Amino acid sequence: MTSDSPAEPGGPAVELRRRWAATVARTRGAAGPDPAPYAENLLARWAEPQRRYHTVAHLAAVLERVDELASYAADPGIVELAAWFHDAVYRPDRSENEERSAALAERALPELGLDADRTAQVARLVRLTVTHDPEPGDRDGEVLCDADLAVLAGTPDAYAAYAAAVREEYAFVPDPDFIAGRAAVLRQLLGLPRLFRTPLGRERWEGVARHNLATELTLLSG
Repeated sequence: MTSDSPAEPGGPAVELRRRWAATVARTRGAAGPDPAPYAENLLARWAEPQRRYHTVAHLAAVLERVDELASYAADPGIVELAAWFHDAVYRPDRSENEERSAALAERALPELGLDADRTAQVARLVRLTVTHDPEPGDRDGEVLCDADLAVLAGTPDAYAAYAAAVREEYAFVPDPDFIAGRAAVLRQLLGLPRLFRTPLGRERWEGVARHNLATELTLLSG
């Protein structure tokens, strides 16, 4: 796993590098290759120019939410690794990003010294972000999905900035097609019995997120 364009130094990347090293050391449970080159590869991916929302800032935000929800996870380290990989491959003009991100995890994590079971669990969680609909009792899936969807519960200004960034990522899509596709995504999310599965997520984010989604859908429909 190599990188041709290392991430820029400074900013949130400094803390992210430190965090990555600590997470890998804690999760693999044994000595292994230096995790630093893997962090550089992942951060470079998250900093690719086609990204406007799925950026290093999004990665950092998801990891912060994982921290908030860590007490609900069965294996917080696995959830953290899944957060790192969940949008590591991202091309807005392709539909298989989650699958390719999971496949990247399946290649990289054994190289780093993770065992087959933990690698498979990380990849499973990454694939779960296609639907954000974990099975009942899937504690790690609930934490990752809640952390990823927490952006939906932002303030009106924060949510508007998120929606604008998503539109920028799909700038190549004509307005009518984008509106139809985005509306379908919003309806799919609103159709879930619950957006958030952890107790904290349901209490803190559910109502606000549903309001934001419904407002965006109304604006798109108008």
